[in-house]
Amino acid sequence: MPANRCPNPSCEYFNRALPNNAKVCPWCSTPLGNVVSSTPEPPSQSPPSQQQPSQPPPSQQPPIQYQRPPTNQPNYEVPQQAPVDYSTVYQQRVSYPSTPPVYTPPPQRAPLLKLIHTTGREFNLVGEGGYIGRRSQSPGIAPPEIDLTGIPSEGIISRRHARVDWDWSQNAYMIVDMSTNGIYLNNTSLTPGMQYRLLNGDSLRFGQDNLANFTVYVV
Repeated sequence: MPANRCPNPSCEYFNRALPNNAKVCPWCSTPLGNVVSSTPEPPSQSPPSQQQPSQPPPSQQPPIQYQRPPTNQPNYEVPQQAPVDYSTVYQQRVSYPSTPPVYTPPPQRAPLLKLIHTTGREFNLVGEGGYIGRRSQSPGIAPPEIDLTGIPSEGIISRRHARVDWDWSQNAYMIVDMSTNGIYLNNTSLTPGMQYRLLNGDSLRFGQDNLANFTVYVV
């Protein structure tokens, strides 16, 4: 006995062997025959009592409700914001005086005073004034601003041999003799307690034996 086959070409079981006792196709409910030809014949009409209920046409089927799958993506919708009152954001413009500020020049600095010994040693004055002399061996006594300790015949130099200060009115360094051995400026003996101008290139000698000679440089 030949096997039953589904005659419906649009059926998934078309022309496939089905059980011999099957009356209809289990997929499309088409009545089965014994022989299936290459060109299918329309199915025979069965009595109303033997016909299986057919599915309604696609036009009468209810539409499929598509549900969007859940997602973990963030929500990029921009929330509504209240309008900004810019009158409270910007500060009021500051009014400046009509007269320009007065320019203040930087403070002036005195030039550097140098004393060059005949041995080539150089002694610089730090600041605009100070003492010329020799460091004391007693503790607690500050050394002079121009310390001549260590030059040959340093014994003729007093602890406070002279005082030098920059004079803005004279535009020069002024020297005052405070020693016991004397000071010679360009071979002229200085009077103790009186001020004398020091110019660039002057010859300065401490003591009377011509043992401590210096050349003055103002740079």
